Amino acid sequence: MKFDESFWDERYRQHGSVWSPNPNPHLLAEAAGLRPGSVLDVGSGEGADSLWLARQGWRVTAVDISSVALARAAERAAQDAEAAARITWVHHDLTSSPPPSGTFDLVSAQFMHLPLAERTELYHRLAASVAPGGTLLVVGHHPSDLEVGIRRPSEPGLLFTPEEIAAGLDPDEWEIDVCEARRRFVEDADGNSVAVTDSVLRAHRRAPRP
Repeated sequence: MKFDESFWDERYRQHGSVWSPNPNPHLLAEAAGLRPGSVLDVGSGEGADSLWLARQGWRVTAVDISSVALARAAERAAQDAEAAARITWVHHDLTSSPPPSGTFDLVSAQFMHLPLAERTELYHRLAASVAPGGTLLVVGHHPSDLEVGIRRPSEPGLLFTPEEIAAGLDPDEWEIDVCEARRRFVEDADGNSVAVTDSVLRAHRRAPRP
């Protein structure tokens, strides 16, 4: 399956809402203590994370491959003019060209699942876009979720462990702050509570020595 612009546009068109209107819980947990600055919200979707970040004082660059998702996100954000003024919505495919290097105080990639080769290249580019002293936050579905019977991408290589992401960071440049498989509870299609596991990686880029 090719997760390109037409795929995502069609998925958003088929549903009034694809994602929860609430920000991702690991973003709240890991970004709450960070000093607001500039942030790249990767795969911003319908804008819940971007809106939360803007309300915390971040200057948000919200990037998504789907123009349908971005239009929906901007419409929702317009209900909070102060927060909306801090968000720049960008229609772009980051797998085709990278974000600018050394730019953002925070890069957040929440549940960006791509085939292994594409994911490796994209996360390398995302790491490079973090400014010295800035933070990289990557969250995704853990491979163990395939065993719990809840709907997850099933193509080989799409799910990942936090250690896989950490292994792609140069230890001379990066300090790993969080690298863990974190459990939480969600409802399955029948309304039952199911324990799922998320891969959570938070790292900060070391500032150059004077």
